[in-house]
Amino acid sequence: MPVALSVRFAGAARRLAAEAAARGLTAPAFRSPPRVAGATRTIRRLAGDRAVVAVVLRHRPFQAVAADMVDGVLAVNRLAGQAAASHKAALLAAALADDRAWAA
Repeated sequence: MPVALSVRFAGAARRLAAEAAARGLTAPAFRSPPRVAGATRTIRRLAGDRAVVAVVLRHRPFQAVAADMVDGVLAVNRLAGQAAASHKAALLAAALADDRAWAA
């Protein structure tokens, strides 16, 4: 039985937040869909270091959703270039960790 996309998204968000925190990064909240029509990913900064990353789930491969979530974490932490590259692979692996089991 296929797992609902929202369940996959919630699991990826938890794993991604845990990996970000383990790496000393700010872990944003995640939601779907973005409030901006036509946007596939948005970031809303809140008071302090808090932020919300919103991504579109529908009609997209889950790997693209996970990549947008990771890019959101990197943007929230204002990481680019080599600093972002040093975290990106591990964050993406964490987001997709259980995805292979669900996709089967």
